[in-house]
Amino acid sequence: MKGLVIKSTGTSYGVYFEDGTIADCHVKGNFRIRGIRSTNPVAIGDYVEVTTNEDGTNWITALYDRKNYILRRATNLSYASHILAANVDMAALIVTINHPKTSTTFIDRFLATCEAYRVPACLIFNKIDLLNEEELQELDTLRQLYESLNYPTYAISALDLASSPNGPIASSPLYDIFHNRVTLLSGNSGVGKSTLLNAILGKDIARTGAISSAHHKGMHTTTFSEMYPIEGLGVQEFRSLEVQECRSAGVDSEQSRSWVIDTPGIKGFGLLDVEKEEISHYFRDIFHVSRDCRYSNCLHTGEPGCAVYQAVAKGKIALSRYESYLSILDDTQESKYR
Repeated sequence: MKGLVIKSTGTSYGVYFEDGTIADCHVKGNFRIRGIRSTNPVAIGDYVEVTTNEDGTNWITALYDRKNYILRRATNLSYASHILAANVDMAALIVTINHPKTSTTFIDRFLATCEAYRVPACLIFNKIDLLNEEELQELDTLRQLYESLNYPTYAISALDLASSPNGPIASSPLYDIFHNRVTLLSGNSGVGKSTLLNAILGKDIARTGAISSAHHKGMHTTTFSEMYPIEGLGVQEFRSLEVQECRSAGVDSEQSRSWVIDTPGIKGFGLLDVEKEEISHYFRDIFHVSRDCRYSNCLHTGEPGCAVYQAVAKGKIALSRYESYLSILDDTQESKYR
């Protein structure tokens, strides 16, 4: 029977079926995915085939093809990856200018990862109610930068959304991110991801945490990834359902799936098994200019005739973006991500 993985605890998976039931399932044997060096063979958002034994235990026996997935560095195994989620329609990174500060390098690594694995991405700038005038100017500068690269950006206060009398999503600019989509929420610890998730769902699902006054960083409140249906936006359980199947399953075909994936606080994104010459392909601004480089294998580190290097010097490519590119390029050790 086909199901959708909506929860992972590390040892078992919660699988949602089209009749509305959820079963606790396990992976049988050495279940691995060809070509992906990952610590978790099954991820949130995967469509799987489940077999039930006579004793009532449920086993995941097959994995349906993914349209995409997004990775992070595996905990305590930096040479391997951990798949955060699969079959994602939108990956939203929650960013804070302060309280705590999200670095542009972290933002750019997230965006490069999304580019590499074909996941549409956007940025949600949170806690704008806490910003002073100088920080608001920084916010505007960053939004202009990323919007010029065709990444949608949003500026919100999750606390204000939670108290909105018209509902947290329907009346907010975030409606288009979540409506009809499977949306992944990610970000450093302390950026307000759990607060935003609770506001989106209209109930306290995720625990919220305080910011360390000593380190100005958040503390992890989410341990495992989990996928939640968003009430009021419509929930269609299976993206493969046709209109006739929707009707027979009791699902309004006019409703579409609206899911949000909560992920643990992320320390690092990266590119796995990518050649150095490919890295620039995942920076939209750098890739656009790189076509004018003298050499096709130019790494954009000052080679003769490097159009990218010249564009940075002239301010046509943001220095922060170029430095982020160099930081990924510099991850040459096996123990690091590109």
